[in-house]
Amino acid sequence: MKSISIKAYAKINLGLDVLRKRSDGYHDVCMIMQSLTLHDDLTIRTSNRKDISIKSNLVYLPNDKRNLVYKAAALFMEENSINSGLEINLYKRIPVSAGLAGGSSDAAATLKALNRLFKCGMTDARLMELGVKIGADVPYCIMLGTALSEGIGERLTALPSIPDCYILLVKPDISVSTKLVYECLKLDDSTIHPDIEAMKKALIAADLEALSAKMANLLETVTIPMHPVIDDIKTDMKKAGAMTSLMSGSGPTVFGIFNDKTAADKAYAFFKNNYPHAKQVFLTKPYNP
Repeated sequence: MKSISIKAYAKINLGLDVLRKRSDGYHDVCMIMQSLTLHDDLTIRTSNRKDISIKSNLVYLPNDKRNLVYKAAALFMEENSINSGLEINLYKRIPVSAGLAGGSSDAAATLKALNRLFKCGMTDARLMELGVKIGADVPYCIMLGTALSEGIGERLTALPSIPDCYILLVKPDISVSTKLVYECLKLDDSTIHPDIEAMKKALIAADLEALSAKMANLLETVTIPMHPVIDDIKTDMKKAGAMTSLMSGSGPTVFGIFNDKTAADKAYAFFKNNYPHAKQVFLTKPYNP
Protein backbone atom coordinates (compact mmCIF):
# COMPACT_ATOMS: atom_id res chain seq x y z
CA MET A 1 0.00 0.00 0.00
CA LYS A 2 1.05 3.56 -0.69
CA SER A 3 0.11 6.49 1.52
CA ILE A 4 0.40 10.26 1.69
CA SER A 5 -0.49 12.93 4.25
CA ILE A 6 -1.41 16.52 3.50
CA LYS A 7 -2.75 19.63 5.23
CA ALA A 8 -5.91 21.43 4.10
CA TYR A 9 -5.83 25.11 5.03
CA ALA A 10 -8.76 27.32 6.05
CA LYS A 11 -9.42 30.63 4.29
CA ILE A 12 -11.00 33.98 5.05
CA ASN A 13 -12.23 36.73 2.74
CA LEU A 14 -10.34 39.97 3.37
CA GLY A 15 -12.81 41.54 0.96
CA LEU A 16 -15.94 40.17 -0.70
CA ASP A 17 -17.92 41.94 -3.41
CA VAL A 18 -20.74 40.58 -5.55
CA LEU A 19 -21.06 42.22 -8.94
CA ARG A 20 -24.09 40.64 -10.56
CA LYS A 21 -26.27 37.56 -10.83
CA ARG A 22 -25.52 35.48 -13.90
CA SER A 23 -27.97 33.79 -16.23
CA ASP A 24 -26.77 30.38 -14.97
CA GLY A 25 -27.84 31.22 -11.42
CA TYR A 26 -24.32 31.83 -10.10
CA HIS A 27 -23.01 35.27 -9.11
CA ASP A 28 -19.96 37.08 -10.42
CA VAL A 29 -17.79 37.96 -7.44
CA CYS A 30 -14.65 39.95 -6.74
CA MET A 31 -12.90 38.78 -3.58
CA ILE A 32 -9.55 38.89 -1.85
CA MET A 33 -8.84 35.50 -0.31
CA GLN A 34 -6.32 34.63 2.40
CA SER A 35 -5.35 31.16 3.61
CA LEU A 36 -4.67 30.53 7.30
CA THR A 37 -2.40 28.24 9.29
CA LEU A 38 -5.54 26.61 10.77
CA HIS A 39 -5.85 23.32 8.89
CA ASP A 40 -7.40 19.88 8.60
CA ASP A 41 -5.22 16.78 8.16
CA LEU A 42 -5.78 14.13 5.49
CA THR A 43 -4.05 10.77 5.15
CA ILE A 44 -4.79 8.78 2.01
CA ARG A 45 -3.82 5.13 1.50
CA THR A 46 -4.34 2.83 -1.41
CA SER A 47 -6.25 -0.37 -0.71
CA ASN A 48 -7.05 -3.62 -2.48
CA ARG A 49 -10.74 -2.82 -2.32
CA LYS A 50 -12.17 -0.91 -5.27
CA ASP A 51 -14.12 1.66 -3.29
CA ILE A 52 -13.44 4.97 -1.52
CA SER A 53 -13.63 4.78 2.26
CA ILE A 54 -13.64 7.93 4.40
CA LYS A 55 -13.24 8.10 8.17
CA SER A 56 -13.43 11.34 10.16
CA ASN A 57 -13.15 12.50 13.76
CA LEU A 58 -16.59 14.12 13.37
CA VAL A 59 -19.38 11.57 13.68
CA TYR A 60 -21.92 13.82 11.94
CA LEU A 61 -19.81 14.36 8.84
CA PRO A 62 -21.06 12.33 5.84
CA ASN A 63 -18.58 9.74 4.58
CA ASP A 64 -20.27 9.05 1.23
CA LYS A 65 -20.81 10.94 -2.05
CA ARG A 66 -22.08 13.98 -0.13
CA ASN A 67 -18.57 14.58 1.19
CA LEU A 68 -16.43 16.85 -1.02
CA VAL A 69 -13.39 14.69 -0.31
CA TYR A 70 -15.24 11.73 -1.79
CA LYS A 71 -16.29 13.80 -4.82
CA ALA A 72 -12.73 15.00 -5.37
CA ALA A 73 -11.26 11.51 -5.07
CA ALA A 74 -13.85 9.97 -7.40
CA LEU A 75 -13.36 12.74 -9.97
CA PHE A 76 -9.57 12.43 -9.88
CA MET A 77 -9.60 8.64 -10.19
CA GLU A 78 -12.01 8.78 -13.12
CA GLU A 79 -10.04 11.52 -14.87
CA ASN A 80 -6.84 9.50 -14.63
CA SER A 81 -8.37 6.03 -15.16
CA ILE A 82 -7.11 4.75 -11.80
CA ASN A 83 -8.87 1.69 -10.41
CA SER A 84 -7.25 1.47 -6.97
CA GLY A 85 -9.32 1.66 -3.82
CA LEU A 86 -8.70 4.44 -1.32
CA GLU A 87 -8.81 4.70 2.47
CA ILE A 88 -9.03 8.34 3.53
CA ASN A 89 -8.68 9.55 7.11
CA LEU A 90 -9.83 13.14 7.66
CA TYR A 91 -9.09 14.98 10.89
CA LYS A 92 -11.20 18.14 11.04
CA ARG A 93 -10.12 21.30 12.84
CA ILE A 94 -11.70 23.85 10.50
CA PRO A 95 -15.29 24.47 11.64
CA VAL A 96 -17.95 23.00 9.34
CA SER A 97 -20.33 25.30 7.39
CA ALA A 98 -18.52 28.32 8.78
CA GLY A 99 -17.49 30.47 5.79
CA LEU A 100 -13.92 29.16 6.05
CA ALA A 101 -13.95 26.84 3.00
CA GLY A 102 -13.22 23.75 5.10
CA GLY A 103 -14.92 21.34 2.71
CA SER A 104 -13.44 23.03 -0.37
CA SER A 105 -9.98 22.96 1.18
CA ASP A 106 -10.32 19.25 1.99
CA ALA A 107 -11.33 18.61 -1.63
CA ALA A 108 -8.40 20.65 -2.95
CA ALA A 109 -5.95 18.82 -0.69
CA THR A 110 -7.36 15.50 -1.89
CA LEU A 111 -6.72 16.41 -5.52
CA LYS A 112 -3.16 17.54 -4.76
CA ALA A 113 -2.41 14.48 -2.64
CA LEU A 114 -3.70 11.99 -5.22
CA ASN A 115 -1.71 13.74 -7.94
CA ARG A 116 1.45 13.16 -5.91
CA LEU A 117 0.51 9.68 -4.70
CA PHE A 118 -0.08 8.32 -8.21
CA LYS A 119 2.59 10.52 -9.84
CA CYS A 120 0.14 11.80 -12.45
CA GLY A 121 2.05 15.03 -13.11
CA MET A 122 -1.04 17.22 -13.41
CA THR A 123 -0.30 20.93 -13.17
CA ASP A 124 -1.99 23.12 -10.56
CA ALA A 125 -3.87 24.78 -13.43
CA ARG A 126 -5.32 21.42 -14.48
CA LEU A 127 -6.15 20.53 -10.89
CA MET A 128 -7.99 23.85 -10.64
CA GLU A 129 -10.03 22.97 -13.74
CA LEU A 130 -11.06 19.77 -12.01
CA GLY A 131 -11.63 21.55 -8.73
CA VAL A 132 -14.18 24.05 -10.03
CA LYS A 133 -16.40 21.10 -10.93
CA ILE A 134 -16.58 20.35 -7.20
CA GLY A 135 -17.01 23.89 -5.87
CA ALA A 136 -16.22 27.52 -6.66
CA ASP A 137 -13.69 27.86 -3.79
CA VAL A 138 -11.74 24.70 -4.65
CA PRO A 139 -9.42 26.30 -7.26
CA TYR A 140 -8.36 28.93 -4.73
CA CYS A 141 -7.77 26.25 -2.10
CA ILE A 142 -5.37 24.60 -4.54
CA MET A 143 -3.54 27.91 -5.12
CA LEU A 144 -3.49 29.18 -1.49
CA GLY A 145 -1.87 32.37 -0.21
CA THR A 146 -3.25 35.84 -0.90
CA ALA A 147 -5.23 36.08 -4.13
CA LEU A 148 -7.82 38.02 -6.07
CA SER A 149 -10.74 35.76 -6.98
CA GLU A 150 -13.09 36.69 -9.81
CA GLY A 151 -15.81 35.11 -11.97
CA ILE A 152 -17.57 32.57 -9.73
CA GLY A 153 -14.25 32.19 -7.91
CA GLU A 154 -12.29 30.30 -10.55
CA ARG A 155 -10.30 33.25 -12.01
CA LEU A 156 -7.39 33.76 -9.66
CA THR A 157 -4.57 36.31 -9.52
CA ALA A 158 -1.82 36.09 -6.92
CA LEU A 159 -1.42 39.18 -4.73
CA PRO A 160 1.34 40.28 -2.34
CA SER A 161 1.04 38.52 1.00
CA ILE A 162 -0.86 40.19 3.82
CA PRO A 163 1.60 41.75 6.31
CA ASP A 164 2.35 39.56 9.30
CA CYS A 165 -0.49 39.60 11.82
CA TYR A 166 -2.65 37.47 14.11
CA ILE A 167 -6.15 36.43 13.10
CA LEU A 168 -8.80 35.55 15.68
CA LEU A 169 -11.72 33.39 14.51
CA VAL A 170 -15.01 33.19 16.40
CA LYS A 171 -17.83 30.97 15.15
CA PRO A 172 -21.20 31.42 16.86
CA ASP A 173 -23.57 28.53 17.43
CA ILE A 174 -25.69 29.20 14.34
CA SER A 175 -25.91 27.84 10.80
CA VAL A 176 -26.05 29.94 7.66
CA SER A 177 -27.26 28.79 4.24
CA THR A 178 -24.98 30.23 1.57
CA LYS A 179 -27.66 29.55 -1.04
CA LEU A 180 -30.24 31.54 0.95
CA VAL A 181 -27.83 34.43 1.54
CA TYR A 182 -27.20 34.82 -2.19
CA GLU A 183 -30.91 34.44 -2.95
CA CYS A 184 -31.71 37.30 -0.55
CA LEU A 185 -28.90 39.57 -1.74
CA LYS A 186 -30.19 42.72 -3.43
CA LEU A 187 -28.00 44.39 -6.01
CA ASP A 188 -29.10 47.77 -7.38
CA ASP A 189 -27.84 51.32 -7.93
CA SER A 190 -27.90 51.98 -4.17
CA THR A 191 -25.59 49.04 -3.33
CA ILE A 192 -22.38 50.18 -1.65
CA HIS A 193 -19.66 47.87 -2.95
CA PRO A 194 -16.42 47.11 -1.09
CA ASP A 195 -13.35 48.94 -2.44
CA ILE A 196 -11.37 45.94 -3.61
CA GLU A 197 -8.93 48.13 -5.57
CA ALA A 198 -8.00 50.03 -2.40
CA MET A 199 -7.41 46.71 -0.63
CA LYS A 200 -5.12 45.57 -3.44
CA LYS A 201 -3.13 48.83 -3.20
CA ALA A 202 -2.77 48.37 0.57
CA LEU A 203 -1.42 44.85 0.03
CA ILE A 204 1.06 46.11 -2.55
CA ALA A 205 2.18 48.76 -0.07
CA ALA A 206 2.31 46.17 2.76
CA ASP A 207 0.13 48.54 4.80
CA LEU A 208 -1.89 46.47 7.27
CA GLU A 209 -3.61 49.53 8.76
CA ALA A 210 -4.83 50.78 5.36
CA LEU A 211 -5.93 47.26 4.42
CA SER A 212 -7.86 46.84 7.66
CA ALA A 213 -9.60 50.19 7.15
CA LYS A 214 -10.93 49.09 3.74
CA MET A 215 -11.95 45.48 4.48
CA ALA A 216 -15.62 44.85 3.75
CA ASN A 217 -17.97 41.98 2.93
CA LEU A 218 -21.13 42.73 0.94
CA LEU A 219 -22.81 39.55 2.19
CA GLU A 220 -22.94 41.03 5.69
CA THR A 221 -25.89 43.12 4.43
CA VAL A 222 -27.88 39.87 4.26
CA THR A 223 -26.44 37.63 6.97
CA ILE A 224 -26.24 40.16 9.82
CA PRO A 225 -29.94 41.12 9.71
CA MET A 226 -30.72 37.37 9.82
CA HIS A 227 -28.26 36.78 12.68
CA PRO A 228 -27.48 39.99 14.65
CA VAL A 229 -25.10 38.07 16.91
CA ILE A 230 -22.53 38.34 14.09
CA ASP A 231 -22.53 42.12 14.46
CA ASP A 232 -22.26 41.73 18.25
CA ILE A 233 -19.14 39.61 17.85
CA LYS A 234 -17.64 42.12 15.40
CA THR A 235 -18.23 44.96 17.86
CA ASP A 236 -16.81 43.05 20.81
CA MET A 237 -13.78 41.94 18.79
CA LYS A 238 -12.94 45.58 17.99
CA LYS A 239 -13.38 46.45 21.67
CA ALA A 240 -10.92 43.64 22.42
CA GLY A 241 -8.28 45.36 20.29
CA ALA A 242 -8.83 44.13 16.72
CA MET A 243 -7.75 46.56 13.99
CA THR A 244 -10.89 45.50 12.17
CA SER A 245 -13.40 42.67 12.28
CA LEU A 246 -15.34 41.08 9.45
CA MET A 247 -17.57 38.13 8.63
CA SER A 248 -15.91 35.54 6.39
CA GLY A 249 -17.77 34.33 3.31
CA SER A 250 -21.51 34.04 3.87
CA GLY A 251 -20.84 33.51 7.59
CA PRO A 252 -21.26 32.90 10.35
CA THR A 253 -17.57 32.98 11.38
CA VAL A 254 -16.22 36.40 12.34
CA PHE A 255 -12.50 37.20 12.21
CA GLY A 256 -10.42 39.99 13.70
CA ILE A 257 -7.05 41.30 12.58
CA PHE A 258 -4.49 41.95 15.35
CA ASN A 259 -1.00 43.38 14.93
CA ASP A 260 -0.05 42.72 18.55
CA LYS A 261 0.32 39.20 19.97
CA THR A 262 -0.42 40.21 23.56
CA ALA A 263 -3.72 41.80 22.51
CA ALA A 264 -4.54 38.80 20.31
CA ASP A 265 -3.85 36.35 23.14
CA LYS A 266 -5.98 38.38 25.54
CA ALA A 267 -8.87 38.57 23.05
CA TYR A 268 -8.61 34.82 22.38
CA ALA A 269 -8.88 34.10 26.11
CA PHE A 270 -11.90 36.42 26.43
CA PHE A 271 -13.85 34.80 23.60
CA LYS A 272 -12.74 31.27 24.50
CA ASN A 273 -13.55 31.43 28.21
CA ASN A 274 -16.11 34.16 28.83
CA TYR A 275 -18.13 34.76 25.68
CA PRO A 276 -21.62 33.20 25.55
CA HIS A 277 -22.05 33.41 21.76
CA ALA A 278 -18.78 31.68 20.80
CA LYS A 279 -19.06 28.01 19.89
CA GLN A 280 -15.54 27.68 18.40
CA VAL A 281 -12.59 30.03 18.82
CA PHE A 282 -9.17 29.86 17.12
CA LEU A 283 -6.13 32.12 17.08
CA THR A 284 -4.26 31.64 13.84
CA LYS A 285 -2.03 33.44 11.35
CA PRO A 286 -1.91 33.98 7.58
CA TYR A 287 -0.51 31.09 5.58
CA ASN A 288 1.43 31.94 2.44
CA PRO A 289 3.21 28.99 0.81
